[in-house]
Amino acid sequence: MAAGSLLKHMPSQTVKKLGKNNKLLLLSGHSIFEALKEEKVIVMACNIRIKNVVPGIMRAAEELDAIVGFELARSEGNLKGGYTGQTPYTFFDMITGYAHEIGFTKPFFIHADHTAVRNTEQEEYNTAEAIIKAAVDAGYTSVAIDASHNVTKDNIEISSKLGKIVQEAGLGLEVEIGEIKLVKEGGALSTVEESLEFIEGLSDNGVSPDLLAVNNGSKHGNYEPGEEVSIDLKRTGEIYNAIKPYGVNIAQHGITGTPLNLVGQFADYGIRKGNVGTEWQNIAHRNLPPELLEEIKKWCKDNNQDIKKATKPFKEKIDNIDEKHKKNTEDDAYRVAKDYIKAFRAVGTGSMLMKALNK
Repeated sequence: MAAGSLLKHMPSQTVKKLGKNNKLLLLSGHSIFEALKEEKVIVMACNIRIKNVVPGIMRAAEELDAIVGFELARSEGNLKGGYTGQTPYTFFDMITGYAHEIGFTKPFFIHADHTAVRNTEQEEYNTAEAIIKAAVDAGYTSVAIDASHNVTKDNIEISSKLGKIVQEAGLGLEVEIGEIKLVKEGGALSTVEESLEFIEGLSDNGVSPDLLAVNNGSKHGNYEPGEEVSIDLKRTGEIYNAIKPYGVNIAQHGITGTPLNLVGQFADYGIRKGNVGTEWQNIAHRNLPPELLEEIKKWCKDNNQDIKKATKPFKEKIDNIDEKHKKNTEDDAYRVAKDYIKAFRAVGTGSMLMKALNK
């Protein structure tokens, strides 16, 4: 693809950040998912809490000619660093830095995951708006607005106002209906009716999302021993068929711990983006020097915290582990990423996308 043709698929702030002579294929999420919406493939989107896994994921995507996304949720990284100690700016620089370092040649996107608006208070809205504007300014190419904690009417209003900022910047847009939470923990499966009402409401307001995240029975984080995976793909497919006329596909959250044979069916039900987050944290932790991992576990026990909350206070030590353990982490992430890419039917999607964009 000619350089000038490629630039139209990169948000203006991304081009400004990287320069017009940049060779990275950091494309708008909108261009990616618009081109692939009729293909039964899933793009893997990786929540990167610990950076040491990134080279391995990129190596896998390079080898298998796969599109990949890198993302950071509001809780993981925001203007104050979240619980990982990363901001949109440092995250963008870290991902693109690795891409330059390894000579990454495949299409990818950088995504602000779960930009949550938990209520209708103006302060909560302002916080989310500031994060989105920072993501745009940093060079991100996609944003997820998550106002699913609110009733549908308010979700439509909030997602419409913030969605216009995202779309006007040329980024991909993901929205959410039904908070991602297990039923036993107080969640409720998203329905066809509320999903259609939500997408129709956004459309009436001039907002056309690329992806809709729904609660179909998945969960964030690791499954407990003996806990069953109970993702309702039938309901997912029904929602997809209802919103398909609006050009919207499904984003699947909470994939860590899901058997790959089940993951392999996702694309048949309209799922085009698959979030994998805790998996990479698990890989990073199991490849830490044993003495550092023990120090982290002791901190968690002493402070009654989930291990993910140790990411920020131990960031400097984790980022600067010795080369042997960094290489072990990279190789482990490479193997796991290859398995996911194959299960997602994403092998060859890099060339598939470039061919579609070049028409």
